[in-house]
Amino acid sequence: MDRQYAGLTKVAMGVLTFNSGLAIYNSWGEASSVLFVLAADAILVLLFLCLRELELERAGRGRDVKTRAAVWTLTTLLSAMFASRVAPLMPPVVGAMVWPMAVATAGGGFWAFFLN
Repeated sequence: MDRQYAGLTKVAMGVLTFNSGLAIYNSWGEASSVLFVLAADAILVLLFLCLRELELERAGRGRDVKTRAAVWTLTTLLSAMFASRVAPLMPPVVGAMVWPMAVATAGGGFWAFFLN
């Protein structure tokens, strides 16, 4: 099963790298935008690695709370980062809804990983 998804993972990482390169190229003059892209990429790579570790743990090595906590922390951080960029671009009413949705997503993830 690992080989079945290995090619898809490589394609996804290639698309991520290409898209990130374009985003950095288009926002080269703005240091905050470049930093945002690099931070989001680093978080996504760490998230992929943590999810892989979580899959291995569920396959028989035991369930590690630290890995689930890392996955939840990374997804929450990513949601907060994107909410902080999207909310100011939206109309005020919609922008005010972005943050509660991000909090609800983080709360749902916490419930799914730790309480369920």
